[in-house]
Amino acid sequence: MFTKTYTHEGEGVTIKGRWTAELTDEFGNLKDRKEGDNLVVTNGKEYLANFLQSATTSAAQFTMNFVAVGSDNTAAALGNTALGTELARHTGTATYTSGAIYEVVATFEAGVGTGAIVEYGLFSANAGGTMLSRDIEDVINKGASDTLTVTAQITVG
Repeated sequence: MFTKTYTHEGEGVTIKGRWTAELTDEFGNLKDRKEGDNLVVTNGKEYLANFLQSATTSAAQFTMNFVAVGSDNTAAALGNTALGTELARHTGTATYTSGAIYEVVATFEAGVGTGAIVEYGLFSANAGGTMLSRDIEDVINKGASDTLTVTAQITVG
């Protein structure tokens, strides 16, 4: 098998992520908003590469649309496979946005994921699964009657 590698300064595929979390009260009033870049972890990169191969051979469904929130503010690291302290996980709605952006939006309704939220993760399953990315932000204190909408964006550039 012959493999040829092309390297060009400033070119190549990169993957980066961005998170936005908006907390609203029971009346829909915005209480808090956090956003920031996240780390695409090693297992997430492996998952994407494996998906590209499996999709061509078996039309596999991409299931990286589960958003988790947690309360552990330990810095994100490439070797992360789970959140530090997961509070809740919810199936998000996945879309493609122009600019090579994969976006997942999940809403944590009143009574779900209540607490001091500082970490966010994008996963391939509703429990366990592979983590694609993780983010740590300043605390959002989600009360029992609050709703939290979390948007995860993965940009392939």
